[in-house]
Amino acid sequence: MSMKLAQRARSAQPFHAMSIGARARQIEAAGGHVAKLSLGEPDFGAPPGVHEAMRATMDGRPLPYTPAAGLPALREAVAGLYASRHGVSVDPRRILITAGASAGLLLATALTTEPGDDVVMADPCYPCNRELVEAFGGRVVLAPTSASSRYQLDVGTMTAAWTPATSAVMLATPSNPTGTTIPFDELARICEQARARDAWRIVDEIYLSLADPDVEGGAARTALETDPEAIIVSSFSKYFGMTGWRLGWLVLPEELLDAADNLAVNFFLCASTPTQMAALACFTPEALASCEARRVELKARRRIVLEGLKEIGLPVPAEPDGAFYVYFDVSGTGLDSMTFCSRALEEAHVALTPGVDFGPAMADTHVRLSYAASREELAEGIRRLGGFVGALG
Repeated sequence: MSMKLAQRARSAQPFHAMSIGARARQIEAAGGHVAKLSLGEPDFGAPPGVHEAMRATMDGRPLPYTPAAGLPALREAVAGLYASRHGVSVDPRRILITAGASAGLLLATALTTEPGDDVVMADPCYPCNRELVEAFGGRVVLAPTSASSRYQLDVGTMTAAWTPATSAVMLATPSNPTGTTIPFDELARICEQARARDAWRIVDEIYLSLADPDVEGGAARTALETDPEAIIVSSFSKYFGMTGWRLGWLVLPEELLDAADNLAVNFFLCASTPTQMAALACFTPEALASCEARRVELKARRRIVLEGLKEIGLPVPAEPDGAFYVYFDVSGTGLDSMTFCSRALEEAHVALTPGVDFGPAMADTHVRLSYAASREELAEGIRRLGGFVGALG
């Protein structure tokens, strides 16, 4: 007699980016060198002051639980960032600190999804969002996109995907895997339409601070500017380079605060106390200037990759304007995306992520490249990729 495994565990799909990373580590353990262009993990690490702040917390003091919603000082610091960077006033009470954006996405989904609910997402999209909705009994409705919409939802594709059971729309700007943003006017229209239909708007802004400035040099605009009641998911992982520190945040509408606090206590009690304390150092002028310099460096790396892929003959139908991803088309090579990535890893020692991770619409034809690696690693990866594609004939 065997014990029963839950359906959500049986149906969960693998995240190929992680398995490719594991295989890359095996190759390197055997003495090879892999150009790791698969994972969205900046090579910069946290700003120097954050490391110093973390060391300072390890002085023998007690490190008790924080409130479930996080350190009040950290919530105030995040609210201050919205005010100074975006000109948006956010009550710190509406900010809930989470154990990474993944925990924030989990909490947002738990708050808004019931069995039988439909949740609209763009195809392609971040795969874990789909898994979370399905884990809570919801149904993911993928809206196929194209290069003409920069692989993003617009009002037309959202409306076409809408059903009587739709309870929420999940957006990501900039997007993982495409690195593209939703034009702000279109984002406003999407939020307005969803709000008019009494649906939640869950907006992944994890990469917002890595989006290109506007034509006047201003910061990319948050959805809160047009939709103050949207649920915003964000993170310290990408802009602040703190992937392994596992710290993120939600901005929630007032009506969800009590329920979110109750769920947070039960799901994860609180985010790491020393990590929260150290993260306060992210908001100094020196740390923010360092992060801005890194954003500019990532944009330069993007140019290296785009020029390299063009020279190889691998088209990028919608050039990114944020995050650190390029979504390129491999259909001209005669290989599907999974085969392309597997062979590139084994034959050229270049790690990439197949489109199959991000939804069926372009599963076989597109591949994600992360340019979060150093310029040297990118140049070497592009050189190897060129040799690999050239050998395909």
